[in-house]
Amino acid sequence: MSEILKKLSDEGVSIWLDDISRERLRTGNLEALIREKHVVGVTSNPTIFSKALSQGSAYDEQVRELSVRGVDVEEASRAITTYDIRWAADVLRPVYDRTEGLDGRVSIEVDPRLANETEKTAAEAKALWWMVDRPNVFIKIPATLAGLPAITETLAQGISVNVTLIFSLERYGQVIDAFFEGLEKARANGHDLSKIASVASFFVSRVDTEIDKRLDKLGHTDLAGKAGIANARLAYALYEEKFGTDRWKALKDAGARVQRPLWASTGVKNPEYSDTMYVDELVAPDTVNTMPEPTLDAVADHGDVRGDRVRPFYDDARAHMAALKEAGVDYDDVVRVLEEEGVEKFEASWNELLDSIKSELRDKA
Repeated sequence: MSEILKKLSDEGVSIWLDDISRERLRTGNLEALIREKHVVGVTSNPTIFSKALSQGSAYDEQVRELSVRGVDVEEASRAITTYDIRWAADVLRPVYDRTEGLDGRVSIEVDPRLANETEKTAAEAKALWWMVDRPNVFIKIPATLAGLPAITETLAQGISVNVTLIFSLERYGQVIDAFFEGLEKARANGHDLSKIASVASFFVSRVDTEIDKRLDKLGHTDLAGKAGIANARLAYALYEEKFGTDRWKALKDAGARVQRPLWASTGVKNPEYSDTMYVDELVAPDTVNTMPEPTLDAVADHGDVRGDRVRPFYDDARAHMAALKEAGVDYDDVVRVLEEEGVEKFEASWNELLDSIKSELRDKA
């Protein structure tokens, strides 16, 4: 076992793998990562599924059976993706039981084409929860404006939610409020709050990618490569503030669990930066870091875990964001662009997945 990953876990960071595939499940690779690299959860997204289906023959048998049955591409996509999620949830069930539901979770995303449709997103979340039928699953809902009431409604049904595509501090505050409202409604609906879990996925590296591009044009490259971490640190400050209110205390007293911050997009996009920076610099209690496997391997090999790297740096983070504003970076425009691009990228990946499945169904007919 990696001592560095153990140290990271001991600091209160849950290590999740940002990847899933039938091949990974079939070969026992996921079980090995749980055993050897402290992996205690899995996240998926449309891009991950599209890539998995395009590689190897692991899906051939199921696709052939779906083709024989004459199912359409939409039904086939759900059958294929929920099969993997259900399998991964079963592999992680011992972790779920051991941690009393804190970890051992697997995330599946609602159809990203519904990102701006509240009612359809909530209906899709409920359908996915029913299809997977495992208590240790998260339904991923994007933190668009239309997604916020869908998050509330889904939680109100007693369904655990991974809120994804969070870039801005303002939107993160709205996500926490939607979480509180969802739990309040769940309690009114008679649900056991201790059984409902949630994480809020705050994206990191994409913030640097967009801001670095703008800094280059503005001639302020001295400020590059620091915004993603500063933004995430301030998100944690907001988390501490919101979860210190009387509103939260009332929910906690009723058995509710905190909605943990999850650091997503932690693979480094710029090769000039340390390949472990979005892990090393975001160590804090009660957080999740979901990593692509190359990042997980890099941290296991040469990560630098030095205790809490978030709470002691709030002032530094505020100063950096102020410097960006002074340099001419429009934060509000940055996060707007990132949210729009995030939805578009996942929608494009979902369409690629559907096209791949359509082609496979035709070939196996």
